[in-house]
Amino acid sequence: MPEPRTWQLTAGSAALGLALAAAAVTLAGPWDSGQRTAERARAAAPAAGGTRHAPPPPAPAAPHRPAPAPSAPGVLAALNPAAPAGPSTGPSAGPADADPGKRPADLAAVLGPLLADPGLGPLRTASVVDTATGKQLYGAGATTPMTPASTVKIATAAAALSALGPDHRIPTTTTAAPDGKTVTLTGGGDPTLDDTRLKALATDTARALRARGHTSVRLAYDTGLYTGPAVHPIGPNENIAPVTALMTRAGRLDTSPSGPAPRSADPARDTATAFAAHLTRAGVTVTGDPAPGPAPKAAPLARTHSAPLADLVERTLTHSDNDLAEALARQTALAHKLPASFDGAGKAVRAELARLGLPVTGTRFADGSGLDRNDRVSAALLTGLLTRAADPARPALRPLLTGLPVGGFTGTLADRFDTAPTGAGLVRAKTGTLTGVNTLAGTVATPDGRLLAFAFLAGRTPSPYQAQPALDRLSAALTGPDHP
Repeated sequence: MPEPRTWQLTAGSAALGLALAAAAVTLAGPWDSGQRTAERARAAAPAAGGTRHAPPPPAPAAPHRPAPAPSAPGVLAALNPAAPAGPSTGPSAGPADADPGKRPADLAAVLGPLLADPGLGPLRTASVVDTATGKQLYGAGATTPMTPASTVKIATAAAALSALGPDHRIPTTTTAAPDGKTVTLTGGGDPTLDDTRLKALATDTARALRARGHTSVRLAYDTGLYTGPAVHPIGPNENIAPVTALMTRAGRLDTSPSGPAPRSADPARDTATAFAAHLTRAGVTVTGDPAPGPAPKAAPLARTHSAPLADLVERTLTHSDNDLAEALARQTALAHKLPASFDGAGKAVRAELARLGLPVTGTRFADGSGLDRNDRVSAALLTGLLTRAADPARPALRPLLTGLPVGGFTGTLADRFDTAPTGAGLVRAKTGTLTGVNTLAGTVATPDGRLLAFAFLAGRTPSPYQAQPALDRLSAALTGPDHP
């Protein structure tokens, strides 16, 4: 007999596939296993968090369309035949009694006491939406703006996908001066640039220089794509590197792939220094030390690209990657022809979400990662985003769903749901954790094949050790056989 959690994950995946098949939703894309980042895995957590964090608890097709999720045609008859064919493309909020078949009173009876858990503190809001209809099944202060912590990454990722498309890739380039004596390494805002790609870029650059008869150059590096402060308002912190357009592995000084880590104080200079060494090994001598400078207006010698935006979004959500989230926000600003700064990115994200017809009244995007407690979003906005992502007419937003961690198995939910085991494998959600703030927003496939979007936001929480299990129990309750 399979292990309980293996069975739950299998059952959850099948239920999700059935729900989306019945709604004609093409849902797919791998999710990565991972470790905590802003929220941190208990086992890997440092003794203290960032300055505002509590100690943590333990060849693409054109256009890009994700491959369909596995379905089970032989049991589709078990789905509720009354289920609508697809989600509404209008606002996701609606009266709780709009569809008597959902038994909202029963849902309220189940969720109300769980939302009143003292571990959630005095400020708590909630929204539960049927993604097939866009109707709100349960709400408690659903339109009240709250500090979202890392659940704001759902909004950041949605704005980037909507503005740029899932196939967008972030370039890093090299350009030679007209006299060939200087080469400039130009950052495009890709924090996933690694040493392997940096070496390949140096090899291609050296080949192009030698073809022009140049074997000795000076090296400059250009970070001018981004403007404004590079250091996040929380200050130097292991949760995020200085936000610069040129960096390698998000400025990590250790070998960790995700989560908190010692960070470089100047990731751009470090990247340029490493590139100079690769260029020298490729046969082109670099004289002097790399120095900041604008790239010449000329065709690039060589370039490297990030993975497609769809993959970057999945990684951002699964691992709660703060550096990637800030990069996505700035890519959105560039798409809107706004300054690629904290302020410009916030304006661009808000404008893009408004363009999607989402409720943005009272919202504020002080950053893209959720580390800034001045961020404000509502539970209704988060469930609206997830509902849009389940809309078959909006395949570009699908990575918002495929990137969500799986309860009890992957990413920032890998060590959750111990106190709510019915949610393990069935709940997929983005976590959020700051001192006194705990949030959870995601999706649940119900026994009758419906896909529900939920968001639970809590403020002034006494401890993550109390708040997180309470949030897990809320989301796990949506998997019960008697509701909605």
